[in-house]
Amino acid sequence: MELKTSYLAKHVRQLQPSGIRKFFDATAGMTDVISLGVGEPDFVTPWNVREAAILSLKDGFTSYTANAGLIELREEIANYIDENYCVSYDPESEITVTVGASEAIDIALRAILDPGDEVLVVEPCFVSYAPLVTLAGGVPVIVESSRDHDFKVRPEQLEDAVTDRTKAIMICSPNNPTGSMLSRDEMEQVCKVAKKHDLLILSDEIYAELVYDELYTSFAAIEGMQERTILVSGFSKDLAMTGWRLGFVCAPKEITEGMLKIHQYAIMCASTMAQHAAIEGLKNGRRDVTEMRKSYRQRRNYIVQSLNEMGLTCYKPEGAFYTFPSIESTGMDSETFATRLLHTERVVVVPGNAFGKSGEGHVRCSYATSMAQLQEAMKRIRHFMEEIN
Repeated sequence: MELKTSYLAKHVRQLQPSGIRKFFDATAGMTDVISLGVGEPDFVTPWNVREAAILSLKDGFTSYTANAGLIELREEIANYIDENYCVSYDPESEITVTVGASEAIDIALRAILDPGDEVLVVEPCFVSYAPLVTLAGGVPVIVESSRDHDFKVRPEQLEDAVTDRTKAIMICSPNNPTGSMLSRDEMEQVCKVAKKHDLLILSDEIYAELVYDELYTSFAAIEGMQERTILVSGFSKDLAMTGWRLGFVCAPKEITEGMLKIHQYAIMCASTMAQHAAIEGLKNGRRDVTEMRKSYRQRRNYIVQSLNEMGLTCYKPEGAFYTFPSIESTGMDSETFATRLLHTERVVVVPGNAFGKSGEGHVRCSYATSMAQLQEAMKRIRHFMEEIN
């Protein structure tokens, strides 16, 4: 029986489906496809990390953990952040283990936003940011970065976007989809805006370990910023644990208490098995991260050079595992380019407009795939460019 009335909430009806997922659905049933679209390492979770999960099951650790996560894991997270970024968090009251970094962002926004509060969302960005602000009752205010400034937001852009309803700035560095990373000086300029207007910074630092040419700085490490930073991260990228769905969020005690209440009612706790695996990863998984980073740097250099040689102007990313080449020289919009490339050459890239209006004229290419696959993909894209020119 067809319902005459839609029972969906209005703000849910108005949400657009993920531009990434929508495009990948088109590949169903296709063969001989090379994907440069998935934001997922081609590495397998290190064996010692998998073994720790298996051992936890053998030992019968199959019950709930504390809502905030195993205290052993929170202590390891605190040690990791202190050692790598010189920021100290209390594992008892300032760290929450979540179901991926996505849940961390969700509960952070729901904890800080009242209806109508505004969040400055720096685009291009991951597809969930603005929708999660909306679902939390807030209003996403888009601040567009551009290729002219290496996809790095400028403080005057943030200043122009601030109103008396602005509550926070949401930013990801290294960035998905562009791979750009703010330098410490650039971060300090953003922090000046946050301090001036008494704003929070929701900092997605999921790619912090995948930085290639300089040291990483956390927003929380900038003087006077830990008290106004919500630091989100996880284990998906650096430990290749995407399917384990495990992340964490660090924040001042009051905000953590608010997030934990939402987490208690919505989730209860993250997977016990995954938490035991992450403890091992933080203790003994760094060697694998070093090798992964070395491989990604080599692939980055190769794909950037190849794309530029084809006439697809490509900024050299400082981090993550994405390139964001311009396809404006082809005269196509990003969706047309990606669709034609898929159907003629069987190569998947993601249209830039999936990451916001400022992403139009570009496509996202992930180099989290083998060098052999990258080389074949570049061969096919080169053929595609020759055919359309």
